[in-house]
Amino acid sequence: MAKPVILCVDDEKIIRDSLKAQLKEKFGSLYMFEVAESADDAMEVIDELTEEGYDIRIVVSDWLMPGVKGDDFLINLHKKYPKIVKLMLTGQANEEAVTRARKHANLHQCIHKPWSETELVDAINSGIAQI
Repeated sequence: MAKPVILCVDDEKIIRDSLKAQLKEKFGSLYMFEVAESADDAMEVIDELTEEGYDIRIVVSDWLMPGVKGDDFLINLHKKYPKIVKLMLTGQANEEAVTRARKHANLHQCIHKPWSETELVDAINSGIAQI
């Protein structure tokens, strides 16, 4: 059976690389780690992986990205894939966006940049515990 997937979405390569490295270090071979640089890219990755039989467990998304903002992306994601646990990682989201994502996307947690590795890992562990 295919490994479950954690997907990180951020328009900044250094953030994507950092998230992936931290998650690989903490979770090792338990998960497959994927990244996307935009909401549109992320939906393509999720659709492809789902079609191939992968189980996307967690999506960690930035809020301020070109094109579609993180709250809108997570709301659209929730409509199509309600069981995926959604985390927002942001340095700039306003409270209204976070509230929208909580209400309409079942946002599990919002983590503010700069994040601590412990906070990120704890949020992922608590999100996975809900599945």
